[in-house]
Parts: sequence; structure tokens; C-alpha cells
Amino acid sequence: MASHSDTSALRVGSVVIDCRALQPMVEFWRQALGYTPDEAGGSDDWRRLDDPHGRVNVSLQVVQTPTPGRNKLHLDLYTPDQRGEVERLRATVAREPDPGDDFVVMADPEGNLFCVVQKRDA
Repeated sequence: MASHSDTSALRVGSVVIDCRALQPMVEFWRQALGYTPDEAGGSDDWRRLDDPHGRVNVSLQVVQTPTPGRNKLHLDLYTPDQRGEVERLRATVAREPDPGDDFVVMADPEGNLFCVVQKRDA
């Protein structure tokens, strides 16, 4: 068995979201996060949005069949201004299916859930 060290050469580079319609999803997440489409341009069925601060990117990939039920992965978006960000996201078509305690559960145009979390040091 290989030994594990305290550090890893791995890091999360991109979170991938499956979608049916690429362009509306690219536009929603671009506006929601302030990310920019990758310079390489992607393709008809895949696009990466780059974090302007060099942290984790968001990639979108077209799938032929929708994921049944609740999505298996969701984003927690940290902010010191939860109320303001929730209002801004409502204006960009985000839907709010369930309220939470220190988080608000919302959904992108295809129903993928994400949380806006109140966090002072975001």
C-alpha cells in the first residue's frame, strides 16, 4: 500500500455541471459568478468558465439524458452578503426551491441546486 503524505499534488481545478442546453447555462453561471469563458473557446458540448482569481473553475458539459431526481453534486457559494447575492441571483433566473438556516438553496436554469452561504470571511 502506498504511503500518504500531508500534502497532495492534487487540487480541484474545475467543478463540472451536466446540462442539456449549453449556452443558457454558460450565461447564467458567467453572470452568477463573474467568471469568464475560457480563451480556448470550448466546443458545442463543453465549455469552461475561468475564475478570475485563479481558484476553482466551473465547466459545463452537455449530456443527452437529464439526471433523474436531485443532482448528485452542488456548489456552496460563500458570501459576506447572502441577502444581496440571493436577490442578484433571483434576477438572473435562479430559482429558490427551499429556504435554509445560514444558507439559501437555489437552482440554476436547468434545476441544478446550489447554496448561497452566509460567511463573513468569504
